Amino acid sequence: MAHPREPGLRIEDYAVVGDTHTMALVGSNGSIDWLCMPRFDAAAMFAGLLGDEGNGRWQICPRGLADGVVLRTSRRYREGTLVLETEWETATGVVRLTDAMPPRNEHADIVRRVEGVRGEVEMAMRWVIRFGYGTVVPWVRRSTDDDGHEVLLAIAGPDAVVLRGDVLPHADHRGADRSHHAYFTVREGDVVDSAMVWFPSHEPVPHPHTVAEGIAQTEEHWSQWSARSTYDGPYAEAVERSLITLKAMTYRPTGGIVAAPTTSLPEAVGGARNWDYRYCWIRDAALCLHSLLDAGYTEEADQWRAWLLRAVAGSPDQMQIMYGVAGERILPESELAHLGGYEGSLPVRIGNGAATQFQLDVYGELISALHLAAVTGLDGDPFAWAVQKAVLRHLERVREEPDSGLWEVRGPRRRFTHSQVMVWVAFDRAVRTAELLGLDGDVERWRAVRDEVHAEVCDLGWDDEIGAFTQYYGGTTLDASLLVLAKVGFLPGDDPRFVSTVDAVSRELRHGPLVDRYATDVVVDGASVDGLAAGEGSFLACSFWLVEALAVSGRVDEATAMFEELLALRNDVGLLAEEYDGRLGRMTGNFPQAFSHLALVDAAITLQALGRSALGSSGGAAGTDPGRT
Repeated sequence: MAHPREPGLRIEDYAVVGDTHTMALVGSNGSIDWLCMPRFDAAAMFAGLLGDEGNGRWQICPRGLADGVVLRTSRRYREGTLVLETEWETATGVVRLTDAMPPRNEHADIVRRVEGVRGEVEMAMRWVIRFGYGTVVPWVRRSTDDDGHEVLLAIAGPDAVVLRGDVLPHADHRGADRSHHAYFTVREGDVVDSAMVWFPSHEPVPHPHTVAEGIAQTEEHWSQWSARSTYDGPYAEAVERSLITLKAMTYRPTGGIVAAPTTSLPEAVGGARNWDYRYCWIRDAALCLHSLLDAGYTEEADQWRAWLLRAVAGSPDQMQIMYGVAGERILPESELAHLGGYEGSLPVRIGNGAATQFQLDVYGELISALHLAAVTGLDGDPFAWAVQKAVLRHLERVREEPDSGLWEVRGPRRRFTHSQVMVWVAFDRAVRTAELLGLDGDVERWRAVRDEVHAEVCDLGWDDEIGAFTQYYGGTTLDASLLVLAKVGFLPGDDPRFVSTVDAVSRELRHGPLVDRYATDVVVDGASVDGLAAGEGSFLACSFWLVEALAVSGRVDEATAMFEELLALRNDVGLLAEEYDGRLGRMTGNFPQAFSHLALVDAAITLQALGRSALGSSGGAAGTDPGRT
């Protein structure tokens, strides 16, 4: 069988299944090319996505798929769930593959069911298990479980996997890749089940779900969860799929939400902007809490708030921009030289060195998130207010220092305008929280600092010649992060300076419905803005931010049209990566991306709140309530 991407699998050709501990990427060719067990940031056991077949995959598909035997492929999620169905039509029949990861009890398992829909189809299975990001070839042996069924057992070091099924693959003794494969035929009404379970190698072989039970439990779990949503706007399908995806990227034991379940999917195919996103970013907190609360998911929002407090507990000067899913702080970055990278995009990285960067905006994100929790009644923990006061004392000492900014640039530190806006947010939300809840604090001092920062941003962050706020003080480059000025309440939506900035970003950084973060080919003082080679796709979260900015500045019809263009960029099962390359017409960056889906949900909620009838096609401007940011 062919290399997983020889037929041309793009990032958008993948879908995901998950159990709120980890996620698997399943290609439209029936191949699981990425799966980390037992949690998001563990070493991958299927790493073909970033290498080749020898680095691990599990494919079930019509035999000859790579040679064109399939006439039509279609995929869908069962409504309101994370149960994935892939259907292939060949000249001889139609077959369906159903994939699911049941809600986890003790062990991590994945179930796969092949069903004959019409006629008959020859099928192929290829199972290449590799622990340690594709480096560790386990000892695989056929064995018999306690029920007398034949199984495949793979063990190496701490990892073990057991594969059960109606058809078990056999070792391919003709090649040197130590893979297993099987061929079988399904006819209308036939069902062929497979189930794989990861477990610590020192424990007894577990009994997995039966495939029927696993699929039924998965469907019931997600259907019940989806039914709790209170969103009833015009984009219900897109919002529901985004919320399900975000829930699936939540590490259930702690409540932390990973930015993506993948690492090193490139921001530009063939480039070096390849980062590990299997961690939890502080800056996701405000947007995440806003989206979850607006959709009725108070339990998840409260779990995320609790994770946030645990992660940042300690000395404020040691607060990081990101943490591990359980709040781990040491996330050393290294490169995996044995992996060839997605479509040759090198290096492949694990860990994230940006965890040690100094980024002022995270203080504002933290205080904003905790303010939102407080005003919506989630915050019953006095520890939260003590943390905020300590953070504010530290922030007042360091607020004028240059930082690495929202985009984690690896070039020179600067006084980024967005960072200073978020400093303003921190003091503004602290004042509001104290006044609303009658809490003790140096409110007059915070109010004075807030006003001082606001005046400074309006002076040093604004460029009269350009007619816009710029990326950093004294600079002349634009930055899409400044589209949030009204969203965070820094300026009203109809303020001429905000409207002019929105127009400038649209003019310089927008391409159709897509918006770049900033111009990556700009060189300042002999160095690029971010210290890396030029080139990346357009950042999808920024594109949704422009939708909101247009809406709150009174251009609701234009915002709605742009939003619907962006929805059309989702893949066939409603998922988004971090970026989209408009020139190549394909997704780039890690996938699926929490920031993209959070921004989609927020934009949909904003459009619903404003509404065409409220403003009309040429109606007045509206602002955003900063207490809900």
